[in-house]
Formats: sequence, C-alpha cells, structure tokens
Amino acid sequence: MLFHITIGIDNLDRAFAFYAHVLAPLNYVLKFHEPAQNWAGWKLPDADRPLFIITVPANGDAPSAGNCTMTAFLAKDRATVDAVHVAALAAGGQDEGTPGLRPQYHENYYGAYFRDLDGNKLCVACHEAA
Repeated sequence: MLFHITIGIDNLDRAFAFYAHVLAPLNYVLKFHEPAQNWAGWKLPDADRPLFIITVPANGDAPSAGNCTMTAFLAKDRATVDAVHVAALAAGGQDEGTPGLRPQYHENYYGAYFRDLDGNKLCVACHEAA
C-alpha cells in the first residue's frame, strides 16, 4: 500500500545518527545514505518497499512537523516497543507518551510516542497480546 514515507530534517548527520539508533531495534536496514543528496532511507530486510526516508527539504525551506502528522512503526512485540522508545530518548528524542496499553484503540494496542530532533512525531506500536 505504501511506497515510502519521507520525514523532513534540518541536518542529515544529526538525523541519521538519531534514526540509525531508533530503527535498530525494529531491524530496519539501511537502503541508502547519500550525504551529497542530503538523504537516507531504511527498509525491512526482506522487502524493497516501503521505505522510510529522511531528507533536507529540496526547496531550501526549513523542515516543519505537521500538526497531527505522525509516522507509526509496527513492532513485532511489546519489548520492541519499549526498546525503540528507550533508543529514541537516548538519541535525544522527546517523550510524547511512554510505552503502555492504549485500550481506547483496542485491547492489545501497546504503543509509545516520541518526537525526533526536528520535532516530527513518531509512534511505535504492537497489536499483539502480551
């Protein structure tokens, strides 16, 4: 259904270090890292798509996080949700909701929320029972 998701960033080196740390517990692998083009992208190890891409805006304007815009990563289990949240905060991310059940979505929704270094809101969630 999705081909890629792109997140605007201000500084590729800084954002790359953040996302390399955050995406490791999800087992995402680096598809490309092209500093001359100011972008990098990751994928699941067994699929070419979808891609998660970070890039400096091509129009030269500053990146901005959209109001009510969020990218959510699917985790295989609750321990991975916890590990991603810890990795995000350790890499300088801002907590937007500690790991836990969110029964308002459904009884097994276990998620965590954080912002990256440029203010983009991200989620990691598992939908499996404990």
